[in-house]
Amino acid sequence: MIEVVIGVDVGTQGARALAVTPAGEVAASAEQKFAPDQRNLPAGWFEQDALDWWRAASACLRQVAGALPAGARVAGLAVDSTSGTILPVDASGNPLHPALMYNDARSQPYVAAVRQAGQALEAKLGYAFGASFGLPKMVWLWRERPDLAARTGHLIHATDFIVGRLTGDYGVTNFSDALKSGYDLIAQEWPAFIERELGLPLSRLPRVTPPGAPIGAVTQAASEETGLPPGAPVFSGATDGTAAQIASGAVEPGAWNTSLGTTLVVKGITEQLLIDPLGRIYSHRHPEGWWMPGGASNTGTEWIVREHTGRDLKTLDTAAEKRLPTALIRYPLARAGERFPFAHPRAAGFLAGATGNEDEIDRFAAGLEGTALLERLAYDTLREIGATVGPRIHTTGGGSKSMVWLKVRASVLDRALIRPAVSDTAMGVALLAAAGAWHGSLSAAARAMVRSEVVVEPDAQLRPAYRARYAQFCEQLRQRGYLP
Repeated sequence: MIEVVIGVDVGTQGARALAVTPAGEVAASAEQKFAPDQRNLPAGWFEQDALDWWRAASACLRQVAGALPAGARVAGLAVDSTSGTILPVDASGNPLHPALMYNDARSQPYVAAVRQAGQALEAKLGYAFGASFGLPKMVWLWRERPDLAARTGHLIHATDFIVGRLTGDYGVTNFSDALKSGYDLIAQEWPAFIERELGLPLSRLPRVTPPGAPIGAVTQAASEETGLPPGAPVFSGATDGTAAQIASGAVEPGAWNTSLGTTLVVKGITEQLLIDPLGRIYSHRHPEGWWMPGGASNTGTEWIVREHTGRDLKTLDTAAEKRLPTALIRYPLARAGERFPFAHPRAAGFLAGATGNEDEIDRFAAGLEGTALLERLAYDTLREIGATVGPRIHTTGGGSKSMVWLKVRASVLDRALIRPAVSDTAMGVALLAAAGAWHGSLSAAARAMVRSEVVVEPDAQLRPAYRARYAQFCEQLRQRGYLP
């Protein structure tokens, strides 16, 4: 009889599910895109309908469950979703307001109050609350929508909503999602200042569990919607950035991963908590007691979605490769504001060195380079803070599937890039489920199930040009006030 664990990833644009065997092989997979968002929102506001998440996730699970061999046993499943996304639900788990997404900036006017109230926690954990964090969004909801307060049973994260739909329990989260909502990862409790100074009742916040811990089972109602067997164990999940890191196999001290999706997320494992005096990074808690420092940039693949919708990306890759290295310096930020490797609320993308004769291929190639230059700055920033970054970096996410981009990134970073055989973010939470169901620890699950597929070394012809481009890129950022 075949046994599998299932990972469910609910991202910015859709959901994905993977069923994975004990050997790390994908037994079944499914993907479902969200319908195009037609909301007409003020600038800086980004919302999604939580029921769209569930419709997509349950559709994926139905497909995966239907594709498994007869008699297959689901040993467990776990869920990841976007970090810093907040949703108020009533006591039965019904959404009371559209979810405030990770990149929603409407809570910016409340950030100062949150930072003042939580300054001791910021110093303790080494981060700075920002509008992308969950706690300021919760404060915005509580103060700007007081009509919701009396009806709110739980203030939860995107991951928690899917878990609630599966298990009926909407009051549970994980170390990873709870970080940006102000949870104290050292004391392992919700700090009193959240209620005492910000007015958010701690009773409305979910209880917090380590990723990979058992938290419930699939209900009969969820079974009917998803095709999963009732009673299948559900294990605590993580944010998408943490799950992407786990999927890479970078789960033990000294390892680092870049997840290149809609956003660019850099994370590693350290034995001790890494503190940044400028608050540009934050550290998740590893389920085995280590720390998972890193940061998330607003720059990722979003510029490709915006500028090249409908285009065949392999064709663009092939054409762009012939123009490397370009003479352009591009920072391909697709929206206002940056979080890491520098924090600037009004940062804007730019293209320097243009002559006016550039075409789509030139801009595309420069975008590949610019994202890699920002990734290099991220690792240099981590090294300045005190991290050790070795000669090999793991990589996951949709952007890691491009061999041309891997070559550009390896050459800019001057480090080898390792792409696992299964680089989907959903693999990361499948590993968390496997840790709970089979292996006893995340590191043991990764050693047993993660296999390297591609190793890309720096290109000797591109490295000298990209060393010069990197210096020029940093100078352009300084001229705009983004770097000191």
